[in-house]
Amino acid sequence: MDDSDFQIARKDLIESLGKGLSIIEAFDDEHVRLTPSEAARLTGMTRTAARRYLLSLVHFGYAGTDGKLFWLTPRVLRLSQSYLGAARLPRLVQPFIQRISMQCGETVNVSVLDGHEVVYVARSNSPRVVSIGYHTGARAPAHVVTPGIAMLSTLTDEALDEWIGEHSFSGFTSYTITDRDTFRANVRHARVLNHWITHQQFDLGLSGVAMALKDRKGECKGAMGMTVQSRAYTPEQIEAQLLPLLQDAVQTLRPLL
Repeated sequence: MDDSDFQIARKDLIESLGKGLSIIEAFDDEHVRLTPSEAARLTGMTRTAARRYLLSLVHFGYAGTDGKLFWLTPRVLRLSQSYLGAARLPRLVQPFIQRISMQCGETVNVSVLDGHEVVYVARSNSPRVVSIGYHTGARAPAHVVTPGIAMLSTLTDEALDEWIGEHSFSGFTSYTITDRDTFRANVRHARVLNHWITHQQFDLGLSGVAMALKDRKGECKGAMGMTVQSRAYTPEQIEAQLLPLLQDAVQTLRPLL
């Protein structure tokens, strides 16, 4: 599912760039503000190195500091915006997900797999005043959101086993599947169905349906799906009313991806 299998020689790498990016990635909802020592622990580098990278981020406007703690600034969003502006997939799928949204009244998303997380890269404008679902740029553990299952179903058994072996199966609700064997069986079943439907895996009261987006060669480029209120749709209604809309769009997009 990677965009490129191009191999890069180590002599051509700028290791410091990767370390600087790892500092940015160390910030999250549990680490909103970091000291150099905390950043060093999270990234595996020395405190001195972490402090220099943090100060460099402050200098270039990507971080702020009070002299002790460091935090990211809104300028960091330019990095994600650059991807969304330059990537072909979000621009290509937008008319399709918008049409589906107008047909069914639900919010439609397109996402990609980034290691062990699903990243949402496109979202329809909801026809409702209050909408549910994931906003562009949001990330979620792949085992608890429907697009994750859909995209993982395109892996070979060997690649799937490797992914499962490295993944942390955290529970978020009483319905979250955390057993590796059960999860593997579900992914294989999704491979047969060519879609997947989940219920309350990540958030109570929410269900999801998704399909993998494949190009003409059959390679997975992402997933298209919807998150809906569980009380509004039974599994049978999701399959009868929403799934056909996704199937039509996915089939139409295949020669274009």
